[in-house]
Amino acid sequence: MWTKKGLIYKPDGSKPFSRTHAQVPFGFPMGDKLRVYFSTRDETISSATSFVELDPNDLSNVTYIHDKPCLTKGAVGMFDESGAMPSWFMTVPSADGVDEIWLYYTGWNKSETASYRLGIGLAISRDGGLTFERSYTGPLLDRSIYDQVWVAQPCVIREENADGTARWRMWYLSCTKIEVIHGHPEPFYDVKYAESNDGITWVRTGQVCIGYDEFTDAIGRPTVYKDGDLYKMYFSYRNATNYRTDVQRSYRIGYAESIDGLTWTRKDKLAGIERSADGWDSMMMDYCHIFPHNNEWVMFYNGNGFGASGFGYATQAMEDK
Repeated sequence: MWTKKGLIYKPDGSKPFSRTHAQVPFGFPMGDKLRVYFSTRDETISSATSFVELDPNDLSNVTYIHDKPCLTKGAVGMFDESGAMPSWFMTVPSADGVDEIWLYYTGWNKSETASYRLGIGLAISRDGGLTFERSYTGPLLDRSIYDQVWVAQPCVIREENADGTARWRMWYLSCTKIEVIHGHPEPFYDVKYAESNDGITWVRTGQVCIGYDEFTDAIGRPTVYKDGDLYKMYFSYRNATNYRTDVQRSYRIGYAESIDGLTWTRKDKLAGIERSADGWDSMMMDYCHIFPHNNEWVMFYNGNGFGASGFGYATQAMEDK
């Protein structure tokens, strides 16, 4: 079971690039501090990536709030011209010995018929994660024969093969259709899988890891980690009808297990965490990230309003599962 610790951070609206939202939080331990990257919005709803830093011994204590974005929207006409939302950060050694931080992010642009389109981009930092530069102006992954409408919010793990080579593994959101419900275009998306030898060129087969069921019409940002010989995935999921206003249909946390990272068994009843009876996470729980810290698992997650209410955290003893 997870133990909720409460809300950590919500923008106060004083910064022009960060009027609202601290969406899709990602915990990034950095020695004597713990950095949390997130997506925030300006007054035009354009998304940018920024961060706060926490006391590693008291994650409810915000010790630093960054005063500028690390990555902003792309140029006119590009896949990320309306915003750049972070999804996954990795430390990657470079040829010159300087560690780089790779950021896989979701770029979005507006759609006249479907509200928005999404793609997956890569940006790299060589200054300790203060600023990120796009590796390419185009996306690494976009809509395809397997992903009909858009792709977004990847989780990436780099594994070593027996011969010393690397296998990069990605679990990402794949939108397969749009349905107009009560006059609003609603996306339907599941979790699919891709592989790469270098983290840049990805091979997709259409492998579905977490799919639709009688309730689930959309799945939010997967977070995958290996616990012993078992792969574990946490995600958020919802129905497509009235999920913005009906708590019974809105986002909650789900859980799945896998032996190989490809074939997954949903065990949502074992997620071990529920929405609160009232307060900032009573309507929604979504976009979680899980990582080990101080000998326990930590979950950062968003609550109501898709991150408008900020992000909080929960903890779990490592032996619980």
